[in-house]
Amino acid sequence: MENHETAPVMSMKDWVITLLITFIPLVGFVMLFVWGFSDSANPNKKNFSRAALIMVAVSTVLYFILFGLIFGTMMAAGGYEGL
Repeated sequence: MENHETAPVMSMKDWVITLLITFIPLVGFVMLFVWGFSDSANPNKKNFSRAALIMVAVSTVLYFILFGLIFGTMMAAGGYEGL
């Protein structure tokens, strides 16, 4: 049987600080990994970080698919002359 402990509630100030840190390029990305895979992080912040990392991964995959479709369409249409 699992031990379900109640996590402390994150205040609005905690969430604002968390979001501000994630807005900083590179630092925010690294902090998502730190919070997402740390044993000492608040479970709410841990779940938020993991969800944000999943969204980054999905967005990146969709970006490359869209880029490939647009580039492929341009190549097939003869819009690329080359060097």
